Amino acid sequence: MRSVLIIDDDPDMGFALKESMSRLGFDAHYYRDPIHLLSSVNLSDFSLIITDVKMPKMDGLQLLEEIRKRGIFTPVIVITGYGNVEDAVRAMKLGAVDYIMKPFSMDTLKALVSRLVPDDHDVIAQSKEMKRILEIVREVAKTDITVLITGESGVGKEVIARYIHRHSNRANYPFVAINCAAITETLLEAELFGHEKGAFTGATERKLGKFELANKGTILLDEISEMAFRLQAKLLRVIQEKEVDRVGGTKPIPIDVRIIATTNRDLAEEVKKGNFREDLFYRINVFPIRIPPLRERKEDIIPLAEFFLRRLSNKMSKNFTITEEMKKYLVERPWKGNVRELENFIYRSAVLSQDGILRIKEEEMNLFEEEKTVKAGKLKDAERQLIIDALKKTDGNRTKAARILGISVRTLRNKINEYGLKDV
Repeated sequence: MRSVLIIDDDPDMGFALKESMSRLGFDAHYYRDPIHLLSSVNLSDFSLIITDVKMPKMDGLQLLEEIRKRGIFTPVIVITGYGNVEDAVRAMKLGAVDYIMKPFSMDTLKALVSRLVPDDHDVIAQSKEMKRILEIVREVAKTDITVLITGESGVGKEVIARYIHRHSNRANYPFVAINCAAITETLLEAELFGHEKGAFTGATERKLGKFELANKGTILLDEISEMAFRLQAKLLRVIQEKEVDRVGGTKPIPIDVRIIATTNRDLAEEVKKGNFREDLFYRINVFPIRIPPLRERKEDIIPLAEFFLRRLSNKMSKNFTITEEMKKYLVERPWKGNVRELENFIYRSAVLSQDGILRIKEEEMNLFEEEKTVKAGKLKDAERQLIIDALKKTDGNRTKAARILGISVRTLRNKINEYGLKDV
């Protein structure tokens, strides 16, 4: 559980803050005396610190300065007196991540805390599609049903898998992930199912496999489409019989594991190609969930970018902001590498920014505009050729050509004029 430290010499305010933070799911601790606090508490144990400014002996700004001197970069929210802008400005200069002006409502505090201290495991979902997926995922998590999560590389399939586990009845038991694409066939078999001592050269002792390690919990078979065909048969038996055979073992070991699999491929197509067992496909495709690429959920781009920046701000004790021009660039960019590419871009931009402000560089913008121009040109060329082919196929009959293209005759007429195709 995330923990919060509250410092305020007013007990009424202190206990009210403690109660509010407890309701938000924090393990809340309240202290009245900053000096006693500094000598008795390990400040690095907390996820968040909230301090008032006006206190006897040591005020909140002196406390903040001491916290930073000790090399502790926990996010600090400062509560300042009504209209006391000077305190707010000084607090930000000393490294506070934000401040609240008195009087304030607990809703204001809740919104600020939710923005400043996101759980690293939270799923950022502002788009309608991702909100819908999360609603489904919460219901699925309550069951033991096998889940297949599909989507392009970098969309966050493992994040969703971990989310399912955390919200399941197995949350207090292990979550074990294994990437089926990153390990050779021989090693993958031993990793999944374990091996006995002497089972093969180098097997100097018994080793439990991932399935045994995940007993009573959840196992994530990441990129399952990359698993060798021979191992697929053994995996199928594990799912059907709920037991594993260690390599070199003499008897099966019963297991109780929930299975979540992910893939960036079309498994049904892989079955048709003979690359994936059909019987295994039906065993794991019990409840399919598709995570859309980032370009299809643009509403999530800026919240994700801000989430990555807040996490980086906490680590580096530096406040980062994004210009409106940069935000526009982020939303327009196609993000072929999805969330993973966005995260890397944000971190790189933050590290290179000298003043903590993320701006779009002129050379990047020029390159982006060139890419958009080239892409637009290719799309126009392709569209022009489709129209030519349709007109030739129908001997110039625009009504029939429009029907083939799936557009109105009026739209076709406009396109013919645009591309100079009147003679086709």
